[in-house]
Amino acid sequence: MIQEMDFIRYLAAKKSVDDRAINSHVWETAIQALSAQGQAPLRILEVGAGIGTMIERLLERGGLRRVEYTALDEQPENIAHARQRLPVWAKAHGFHVQQEVDGALTISRDDIRFRVCFHHAEALEFARQFAGQYDGLIAHAFLDLFDIPTALAALLPALKPEGLVYFSINFDGVTILEPAVDPELEDQILALYHRSMDERQIRGRISGDSRAGRRLFAHLRQAGVQVLDAGASDWVVFPGAQGYPEDEGYFLHFIINTIFQALHAHPELPGERFERWAARRHAQIERGELVYIAHQLDLCGRLEKKLVSA
Repeated sequence: MIQEMDFIRYLAAKKSVDDRAINSHVWETAIQALSAQGQAPLRILEVGAGIGTMIERLLERGGLRRVEYTALDEQPENIAHARQRLPVWAKAHGFHVQQEVDGALTISRDDIRFRVCFHHAEALEFARQFAGQYDGLIAHAFLDLFDIPTALAALLPALKPEGLVYFSINFDGVTILEPAVDPELEDQILALYHRSMDERQIRGRISGDSRAGRRLFAHLRQAGVQVLDAGASDWVVFPGAQGYPEDEGYFLHFIINTIFQALHAHPELPGERFERWAARRHAQIERGELVYIAHQLDLCGRLEKKLVSA
């Protein structure tokens, strides 16, 4: 049975998973490259910004000082939640928060000053309107949901010459669930789940890639981006002595539900057996037994040539 789940709660639960997963070496390379741009303030565009957790991460980890940040998401409820969540988080972490007349937030502490503007819009269409305006482009757990060459053709023109890209948590074709449950069926489930990513369509166009991480190297090269650094950013979620940390049990329930929803009534799967598989996986989470691993890659790079907007 498909469960009704809260996507915003999932995004919040995912933050601690992402914090562990993000490749620290690639992160440092990206931050150093952005800092070396020399502009003050830096103009950064984040597409698929969700509820603002990347902004929290940038403020918490430091390295950037004066930033004009555009947080873009297609879902209005995500943007609405980000507007509420970010000031609360910032004040709890010792930042001063000022609400601007235009709806922007200015978040400051010592020599750090982020001015954050929120926009509810479709990312590719939004980016086409702002050619050559941004020093940096961030896409977190985003590009594997699109046809990547199409997405890059729309997004990269928003960058200034030699602008920086930071693309994190790009799925790369491996899902592991332990301990085993009905292994033969599970191999089939995961293969079909990965295939569903490749066959996903949005507005009648293929939109997804189950091996986005490895293929980004070639896609970026063809788009005129020099890869500066890359590394693994695997999700690894497992129970400790006190169970799952933070709200990561909910994160796992959401993942199992997503797989079930993607393949529900699939003609190649035995329906009742598939339902039993999902029920057993949810029960494992409740008992604090399930281990989940997803292989992903982070990449950062520099635009070598200015492209004509798609």
